[in-house]
Amino acid sequence: MPEIVLTGNVGRIEAKYCHSKQPDAPLVMVLHPNPLQGGTMNNRVTVTLYNAFIENGFSAIRFNFRGVGKSEGTYDKGEGELTDTAAVLDWIRSINNGSRKLWVAGFSFGALIGMQLLMRRPEISGFVSVCPPANLYDFSFLAPCPVSGMIINGQDDVICPTENVNKLVEKLNNQKGISIDYRVIPNCDHSFKNHLDTIKNCVKDHLNAKHFKNVVNM
Repeated sequence: MPEIVLTGNVGRIEAKYCHSKQPDAPLVMVLHPNPLQGGTMNNRVTVTLYNAFIENGFSAIRFNFRGVGKSEGTYDKGEGELTDTAAVLDWIRSINNGSRKLWVAGFSFGALIGMQLLMRRPEISGFVSVCPPANLYDFSFLAPCPVSGMIINGQDDVICPTENVNKLVEKLNNQKGISIDYRVIPNCDHSFKNHLDTIKNCVKDHLNAKHFKNVVNM
C-alpha cells in the first residue's frame, strides 16, 4: 500500500491509500485511536479495519492524525483531528468523482472522531465504530444520528466498557429509521488479541447483510 502525503490546515498528513480496481468503488476512511495512548494508523485494529474494507472492494485510506508519525502539528483534543479527517475526506472524494458511497470507520478515539464527522458531512452513508469511548465522551451529539451502521465491542473491555456502549447502542436504535448492527465479541478485551479475524468477519457480514445492501451497492 503506497504511502502518500496530503495537506491539512497545519501541514502534512501522512497516509496510506489503496485504490480499488472496481470502477467507482465505495470509499472508506479509517481512523486510529488516541495519539496520547500511542495510537497511530499502524495500530493493528486500525489496519484490520482497513484491510477488511479493501477485501470487500472499497478504496480505503488510513492516516496519522496531527503530531503522529510524519504528520505535522500537535494533538488538539479532537478538534484538530476532526479537521484533519475532513481534509482527508475532501482528498479521497476529489480523486474518486464517480464514487457515490463514502464510509468512515474508527477504533476508540477514532470511532469518536468518525461519529462526529457523521454529523458534519451528509455525504457519509455508513460507519463502523469499534469500541466507541462512551464512558469518556458525551455522544449526545448523535441526535439524530444521520445514518445506520455497525458498532463492535469486546465483552471484557475495561477501557471502553460494554455497559456504556450498550447504552449508546440502545439510544441510537431507538431513533427513527436508525438500525445499529451491534456485535459484542466474547472473551475479548480492548486489545482484540486473537480476535482480529473476528473483526474482519463482522465487517464482511455487515457489508453483505441484506438489510444494508442499499447502503453498500453502487
